[in-house]
Amino acid sequence: MSATELDRQSRLLRACWGAFDAAAAEATRDRVELRLGPRGGGRDVPKMEFHVSEADEAYLAQLGSRPPRLPGASLADRTAAVRAAALETLAAVAGGKPVPDPRQTRHPWSPRYYVRRAAWHALDHAWEIENRS
Repeated sequence: MSATELDRQSRLLRACWGAFDAAAAEATRDRVELRLGPRGGGRDVPKMEFHVSEADEAYLAQLGSRPPRLPGASLADRTAAVRAAALETLAAVAGGKPVPDPRQTRHPWSPRYYVRRAAWHALDHAWEIENRS
């Protein structure tokens, strides 16, 4: 992946994370109660924020790096640290450099697949918040 393409992919990923954060913040600020899903289930906004953060940690592992360990950190701080680590790892993998805090991942995701998966997941939940509001 060229440096220009890495920059483009990183900006897309940050934009998708931003869309999710904005949707969650708006729903929280407006004290929106999300409608239940078609079978009566569904997460509320705090649970969705936690789920997206946990998924970002798992996706980082699939890229080949360990998520930062921040015992006692708030969800916002943990999410910010995981996203920063993800961007750093993405740049390393795309540039053929050593991954920070590597983990043994048998079949690591390609940089493009990682961005596509992480971006889709964040947007999917942003749209879910908007649709169920």
